[in-house]
Amino acid sequence: MALTFSDTTNLTGIVQQVRDLMRVDSTQWSTTKIANSCNNWKDNLTGYAIGADKRFQWDNTNHTKLPEGTTELTQDQTDYSFLTDEQGNAIITLTGVSVLQNVSYIPLLPVDRNDQSEDSAHFGTTRGVITKYDKIADNIIRLDAKPETTVASGLKFFFQRTSPYFTADDTTETTGFSPLLDRGFIIAAAYDGALALGLPNLQALSVELQKEEKKMIQYFEDRNQDEQGILRAIRINFR
Repeated sequence: MALTFSDTTNLTGIVQQVRDLMRVDSTQWSTTKIANSCNNWKDNLTGYAIGADKRFQWDNTNHTKLPEGTTELTQDQTDYSFLTDEQGNAIITLTGVSVLQNVSYIPLLPVDRNDQSEDSAHFGTTRGVITKYDKIADNIIRLDAKPETTVASGLKFFFQRTSPYFTADDTTETTGFSPLLDRGFIIAAAYDGALALGLPNLQALSVELQKEEKKMIQYFEDRNQDEQGILRAIRINFR
């Protein structure tokens, strides 16, 4: 069962368990500080989840909309940036871009305009049919041709983003990760507090934090249980 951020009735929320481990009260270590630590741990988990497997399009379950959006395709404009989604969450990286043709979105081919197969000097300099895009940065692209007309919602983009962050006022909000990883939030926040206050159980919490980091790594390595394993040949050098 997923842990809630704060549960003052049953005292089983992340906030309450963090203070229990630290052996402090709300005066000594505020809810805002616990929220900050948990948000840092969210970023840690999110970064690892995104980098662990390019095939697995991970997203936090607290998001209420899918990680995709549309924007206007503007005549003669080739460069587009995608910084936040509709709810203000930061877009970390793009995973795909499509262009509206007639009534359907057609996926564009991601390329590096500096490859020998591309004409980098003329990439995106003339009007024409758009078929490719170059990712200039994680969330900035350049189209291979200038749009001939402006089209509302002419570009559709897919992305990975930051997780929704906790605030000190949250109660029923959960981490948005697997409940198997919830304890890591408690340990990480308790460790931060023990480090800041110089508590005697800092070393013990450090050991527990290392265990949670290992569990996190193992979880993301084993998450694609619905995929069939592929037997691959291993090259052996006999020299």
